[in-house]
Amino acid sequence: MAQKFDKLFRKMSPEAQKRVERRANAEYQALALAELREAQDLTQVELAEKLGIDQGAVSKIERRADMYLSTLRNVIQAMGGQLELTACFPTGRVRVLTFRDADRFGKKRGKRRGSHASR
Repeated sequence: MAQKFDKLFRKMSPEAQKRVERRANAEYQALALAELREAQDLTQVELAEKLGIDQGAVSKIERRADMYLSTLRNVIQAMGGQLELTACFPTGRVRVLTFRDADRFGKKRGKRRGSHASR
């Protein structure tokens, strides 16, 4: 007879529970787009409605090996998240500015440059 995971989990030692939680968190950190959608309790139809596209288009997005960052950002935002891009180097991790952040940064710098250009 199968037992519920919660019941089995409570019987584990605290150390074993921590190992299970770390492993589950690591797995959750590396989900395919479809798995991420499912983890957010969204169907393809619900996500499609949020994106203003049809369900078939969501299916195609989830099966793509490559896509624009803007498409991925829109999908993640429709799921209620925020896309952050991080570059991993041997010396450490660096958060890469998203295009929206870069636009804001460029506009601020552009205003300064623009005031010089109008002379």
